[in-house]
Amino acid sequence: MSLLDILNHRRAVRHYDADKPIDKEVVRNCIEQATLAPTSVNMQLWEAYHVTDKNVLKELSHACLDQLSARSAQQMVVFVTRQDQYKQHAQAALAFERNNIKSYSPTEKQENRIKKQEMSYTKLIPFLYSRCFGLWGLVRKTLAQCVGLFRPMMRQVSEGDMRVSVHKSCALAVQTFMLAMSEAGYDTCPLEGFDSLLVKKALNLPYNAEVSMVITCGIRATDGVWGARYRRPFKETYHHV
Repeated sequence: MSLLDILNHRRAVRHYDADKPIDKEVVRNCIEQATLAPTSVNMQLWEAYHVTDKNVLKELSHACLDQLSARSAQQMVVFVTRQDQYKQHAQAALAFERNNIKSYSPTEKQENRIKKQEMSYTKLIPFLYSRCFGLWGLVRKTLAQCVGLFRPMMRQVSEGDMRVSVHKSCALAVQTFMLAMSEAGYDTCPLEGFDSLLVKKALNLPYNAEVSMVITCGIRATDGVWGARYRRPFKETYHHV
């Protein structure tokens, strides 16, 4: 299918056909494709939990308020943010970038570029992603506003802002996954109506993990799509500057 075909095929499916199972390996491959989505400063602070166990699916269905999309889903994928792992991810990204620079940068520029990456991943990233009951974010916010008086400055640096940034990166992966599923001929529905505590309990997630989105998966039933797709008029969305 062309990209336009994929986009037109992808709908939020509310009811799946119980007689049409889907291949868990295809779903797994779609999750792997989702790892190609961009993330802020390449931190990749998200994980995907691919659920095929019937008992866990039943628990998740209840956690998703017993919505029909969840009750009829053949499989589910729960996307989770892991801002608590920023140190480990930063170290892994830095190790990769050191080798990347040595492999692809001119010899005379390697040392300077490596120093910049080290500054980013050992100083800036820990400064931005660390948490302390909102207080550390307040320090960052105040500093950003002061620096912003003299030059362009990233101002969304509070702890709430950084949490939003992590979830935005996760959402890019979610969309990539859903498009990959559509290309494979499978259907999905992104759910935000769920009890996050029950979802975390069903998946035995650690305290610091945050549930970003639950994606139900399957093949649509005849009544799986509820009518035509509504979109605001493009002229109200599009602004040419």
